[in-house]
Amino acid sequence: MAERAGVGIGTVSRVLNDSAGVAEATRVRVRAVMDELGYSPSATARNLSLGRTQTLGVIAPFFTSPSVVERLRGIDDVVGRSAYDLTLFNIETLEQRRAALRRFARRERVDGVIVISLPLTPAEVRALHRDGVPTVLVDVAHSLLPNVAIDDVAGGTMAVGHLLEAGHRDIAFVGDVENNPFAFASSQRRLEGMRRVMAEAGVALPARYVRRGPYGRESALELARELLALRRRPTAIFAASDVQAFGVLDAAARAGLSVPGDLSVIGFDDIELAAAIGLTTVRQPLRESGRLGAHLLLAALDGEEASSAPEPPAALPALEVVVRRTVSQPVT
Repeated sequence: MAERAGVGIGTVSRVLNDSAGVAEATRVRVRAVMDELGYSPSATARNLSLGRTQTLGVIAPFFTSPSVVERLRGIDDVVGRSAYDLTLFNIETLEQRRAALRRFARRERVDGVIVISLPLTPAEVRALHRDGVPTVLVDVAHSLLPNVAIDDVAGGTMAVGHLLEAGHRDIAFVGDVENNPFAFASSQRRLEGMRRVMAEAGVALPARYVRRGPYGRESALELARELLALRRRPTAIFAASDVQAFGVLDAAARAGLSVPGDLSVIGFDDIELAAAIGLTTVRQPLRESGRLGAHLLLAALDGEEASSAPEPPAALPALEVVVRRTVSQPVT
């Protein structure tokens, strides 16, 4: 083909790769010969020549959980309109976590990585930098990596502030264990916001009103049953996530308590099911955080592939309390 077009092989390569340094007339002549010969360049060969896999990795814990699903949808909204494919690495054990970062987050396997909700160790950050893998964190803040994260402390303050404004003083908390295997910290930070706003209001938070266990609806159900069996049971419960709030609502129903008549409940996230059951909750921008994370990663690569994707938001929407039917004034 180079001989037919009257150019060198290097010129043909630059035309195939859309590289600069080729006169427009030469570029047109080479492409005309390609059409004449019916030549179709191999995408795989082109990617190898560019040192690209055209694949982005997403490392996500428990990817079927509603909040992770929403973030994945946001990522796909953006990457689906780019030149990249997505590969998802689901993490449910510590060994899977180590393997994903050790084996998959390498430049020869993916061009870049989005990590959802998993805090990285200093050694892992150094390894990513050493291997030259552009990395963006979603739902995790980090000083050395691009990241998209909300203020969980402020979110906890908003949730419990809403309960205080409704007149509650006996307020309990249901959330994750503090020292969990994956070092998830959002639940702890939301509890910190709860403690802060209650202290400012001069309201005590007894140790017996703070219940923590493994993340999930069933665990939250058992924790809430313990709270509701107390001699002085709380009039309101702040659950660190909507999924855990569903467990609290189940416990109230099994105890024969009405919501919000006997017990007010507020969650966090505003996943789809929250609206369906009328849960009052703190809405965080789940899908938008995925979109912004994808934009940041494409920009870290070179930005060109993002040209047909939706415009990135200037900032994430603010957290807000979504008032529905599960919070009312306490019965006196």
